[in-house]
Amino acid sequence: MYGKFGLVKGARRVFEMNGVKRNAACWNAVLKGYIQREFCIEAVKVLYKMKAAGLEPWESRESLFNVVQFVSGKLKKNHNLPPPPPKTSQPTKNYKPSIYTSKRAVPPAPPPARRPVEQSLPAIIFNTFDDIINNFIDPPLRPSVDPRHVLSDNFAPVEELPPTECEVIYGSLPQCLDGAYIRNGPNPQFLPRGPYHLFDGDGMLHAIKISQGRAILCSRYVRTYKYVVERDVGSPVIPNVFSGFNGLTASAARGAVTAARVFAGQFNPGNGIGLANTSLALFGDSLYALGESDLPYAVKVAEDGDIVTLGRHDFDGKLFMSMTAHPKIDSDTGEAFAFRYGPMPPFLTFFRFNSDGTKQADVPIFSMTRPSFLHDFAISKKYAIFSDIQIGMNPVDMIVGGGSPVGTDPAKVPRLGVIPRYAKDESEMRWFDVPGFNLIHATNAWDEDGGDAVVMVAPNILSVEHTLERMDLIHASMEKVKIDLKTGIVTRHPVSTRNLDFAVINPAYVGKKNKYVYAAVGDPMPKISGVVKLDVSVSEDDRRDCIVASRMFGPGCYGGEPFFVAKSPANSQADEDDGYVVTYVHDENTGESNFLVMDAKSPDLEIVAAVRLPRRVPYGFHGLFVRESDLNKL
Repeated sequence: MYGKFGLVKGARRVFEMNGVKRNAACWNAVLKGYIQREFCIEAVKVLYKMKAAGLEPWESRESLFNVVQFVSGKLKKNHNLPPPPPKTSQPTKNYKPSIYTSKRAVPPAPPPARRPVEQSLPAIIFNTFDDIINNFIDPPLRPSVDPRHVLSDNFAPVEELPPTECEVIYGSLPQCLDGAYIRNGPNPQFLPRGPYHLFDGDGMLHAIKISQGRAILCSRYVRTYKYVVERDVGSPVIPNVFSGFNGLTASAARGAVTAARVFAGQFNPGNGIGLANTSLALFGDSLYALGESDLPYAVKVAEDGDIVTLGRHDFDGKLFMSMTAHPKIDSDTGEAFAFRYGPMPPFLTFFRFNSDGTKQADVPIFSMTRPSFLHDFAISKKYAIFSDIQIGMNPVDMIVGGGSPVGTDPAKVPRLGVIPRYAKDESEMRWFDVPGFNLIHATNAWDEDGGDAVVMVAPNILSVEHTLERMDLIHASMEKVKIDLKTGIVTRHPVSTRNLDFAVINPAYVGKKNKYVYAAVGDPMPKISGVVKLDVSVSEDDRRDCIVASRMFGPGCYGGEPFFVAKSPANSQADEDDGYVVTYVHDENTGESNFLVMDAKSPDLEIVAAVRLPRRVPYGFHGLFVRESDLNKL
């Protein structure tokens, strides 16, 4: 009836003549028509128009996911409209369900539709300029910033979920799990109109609150300043850090539009532009959602399981600009150790918090002479250990080559820096060259030889050049590194050659010599196909692989970072591995997500309980478990 561009005109006429229900049906017909004809951009534009009018696309709350699947080339060969996710978890052909897959799935009630936002004239003008930049100056050509690729499968965003009852489908939840497991991760509030990197999404917390064998799931955005501003405007306002500044022209154009938005009063960068999408930390009787580009955001889990953002926290004005997403908490003293890094000197600043949450003075580290991508670090009882790796700020490549502002320098020799953890200044900071050792995440560290040596366990990124662009090509080898502080000699040996990252330990052993590590298996990264347990106490003379237990999730099933929960944390005589390993797992065959509880002592990490979640949980980053006694203090 209508041509490619006449479809929308025809829909507009019906929209003017008919009520909401028929208008929704008409727009749905237009959307289906575009998809059947593979008019990708037009389909997404119609979706935006429907959401702006407060209309529900199709008849499924998973329609956004379906559109992302469509634009990422996931349609069937006959180009029919992709069906909504199955409403039952019947196994597909050639798929053998595991014990943590439920026999049935009852879809939850659809989330309430967002209230349409009437955009102001400045917002319309700025969005038009953004569209010009995204379509003509800097379109998302590389897979690493193409939202059709980045947001495919279970990386696709979800809406918020209020506290919803879950079903225990296998075993029973141990009493020591009374509390909440909370995991952070990126979940863009709006479908990206231009380049989008996995690290750029708004932070969303997925919390499963457990009490007396019952479980409740809740998913909420962290109410960052960025999230609130863009929610109120009704569209993206603050540019993406990892994907928004590629090349001089694109950077200048987006910088100009951003400056115009600031002058127009759309947002104030002094209030922070961070996403709080990386991890969480509990110290000083407060729980924080963290992202290293901003200050922490205090959050809490309410009695009914809901997640509440309390606000951006600057610790009485003592914390400036930003803080790492990986602070280290000493369970013996209650202290938290942290740092911040940036593109301007000092490129690294070290600091700590007392057990009551009071921040102590900054210790600027001027001996780090170049800006480095310093995502994580480690502490022992005497020292803090930092890494200066081959990933850093790369303005030349951004300007000349059109690349990301963060890139690799293959000529740089990685090094580790050791400073007393109670240092007043950097006078005792020492750096040690460690060629080929690129650390993104640190697992643990401890002192040896009476404090004259430091040992660190961490995954070494062997293909560091792929860290930001091709994560599927990353291979991380778990290593043990020993620094002799007297002689300056650094020795290394592999703990496992398997592709491992997102490794955790019993939290009571942070800064102390530990034996066991629980690591995620990348197959490939960023998807995680299982969890392994390693015994890092194996002697350097024994070159065998240190994996002593393993749990693979099965075909088409992928999880997240594991977390260890001790059965009796107050019992100092308990074995280090006397507890459970927990994580979220998603089955891409059925579209169903589960919460798994595994026995950390068993040789195959035996599953002792599985909880079917009322809605899928997207893949994400880091999390932690907060006991009920600590939840009550928040």
